[in-house]
Amino acid sequence: MKTPRISILMAVRNEQKHLGAALASLQRQSLRDWELVVVDDGSQDETAGILASAARHDERIRVLTRPARGLVPALNEGLAACGAKLVARMDGDDISHPQRLTRQAAYLEAHPHIDLVASAVCHFPRPLVSGGMCAYETWQNGLLEHAQIVRDLFVESPFAHPSVAFRRAAVMAAGGYHDREWAEDYDLWLRLAHRGCRFARIAKRLLFWRERPERLTRTAANCSADAFRACKVHHLKNGFLRGHERVTLWGAGIEGKAWRRALADQQIIVNRWAEVDRRKIGQIIHHAPVVPIEALQPGTGPILVTVGAKGARSQVRAWAAQRGLIEGQDFLCVT
Repeated sequence: MKTPRISILMAVRNEQKHLGAALASLQRQSLRDWELVVVDDGSQDETAGILASAARHDERIRVLTRPARGLVPALNEGLAACGAKLVARMDGDDISHPQRLTRQAAYLEAHPHIDLVASAVCHFPRPLVSGGMCAYETWQNGLLEHAQIVRDLFVESPFAHPSVAFRRAAVMAAGGYHDREWAEDYDLWLRLAHRGCRFARIAKRLLFWRERPERLTRTAANCSADAFRACKVHHLKNGFLRGHERVTLWGAGIEGKAWRRALADQQIIVNRWAEVDRRKIGQIIHHAPVVPIEALQPGTGPILVTVGAKGARSQVRAWAAQRGLIEGQDFLCVT
């Protein structure tokens, strides 16, 4: 069989409600030279029947059926079976724009130095989308260039997993998906970045990302705030914090204290807090003094910025630039 231009990787379990719409969106793609590798991870509803019917009517669809073992093993099994050099992720409850595969495949072919390209996304149905998710969508969609993406890489996951297309070789070289106590997709982005892979985003909204109460990002333990902090600290130890046992936290609020706990779990000590709140300056919090931000100087040790107020990151970056603090060298925004 001829190698397709792009493989679509999907893993599903009990997805009968929305799977038909997801598959229909793939049938409407303007790029016709694709294969769908879909792993049915132990579904107990009508998912298997829907997939079997789809495969009978379209030879481009390959179904791998197996007992339930979990999302990460399913993704790795599907990734190993993908025949194309380019792979697009897709979930069984989302909708792809008809131009999605055309645009992402063309982008990767025209930019050989880019290893992963996402698209802008749109949550739907809109009445179910909270203000927080709207803000996350806006933030994510605004990160277009590699430099923007890696600058905010430790703020939050910069990509919706089902919106990405990547070079299969790059992900395989990074070890595929890892089954850890945190989100497998965010872990993969951080490992790819550590390996020097380059990212981009197409500004057009090519994925419609379904919002529903049972979505894994809302219900899974590995998608909790604590799990994300643990993931960030794990990767920071191998990068920005490598060789450092002490760190300054800029922000002594609730989020900063949660970061202190996550760092302590990895034997990294907060030896100083930096604050703009004059009421806190001079206090001792968890055995570390609170100093004014004016005390922060280049080359005096790593600083993690945990201030999460709206608009705070841009203000922090502007102030740091005036003080000669270099982002990625002296400080890093992690919220």
